[in-house]
Amino acid sequence: MIVKNIQITRKKARGAVAVEMALLMIPLIVMGFGAAEFGRAIYEYNTLTKSVRDGVRHVSQSSPTDTLKAEAIRLTVYGTTNASLQPLLPNLNEGMVVITEANDTTTGINMVTVTITGYTFNFVFNPLVFFGNTATSITFDDIHATMRQ
Repeated sequence: MIVKNIQITRKKARGAVAVEMALLMIPLIVMGFGAAEFGRAIYEYNTLTKSVRDGVRHVSQSSPTDTLKAEAIRLTVYGTTNASLQPLLPNLNEGMVVITEANDTTTGINMVTVTITGYTFNFVFNPLVFFGNTATSITFDDIHATMRQ
């Protein structure tokens, strides 16, 4: 008699555990996808930061000419001075890269800045859609690096 009661209780408990697991899996999956998307965004931002540093380092080696600036732009976008390759990131293009020079006549120090403006990160899965946010992309702030010539 006691054995039958234990078996019946176990069968009822199995169903309750399955329901609890189903209820908990939904937020866990959303959090997992959210963490993955956050990681992708950080990865793309880091790639942009490194490419801007490479571009400004290249153009700061000597007095910037139009050829050197074009090479620095290609280095920033493609990771090499050859423009025939794919961009480092999907939405990155040469029009987003701006090179500016600042010449200080009093100190004689010349600074050069490479900036990426308007880069858009596209979500594969936006976990905030469950909270009413229907955005499919975000635009990063300007990413820039400055070096002395």
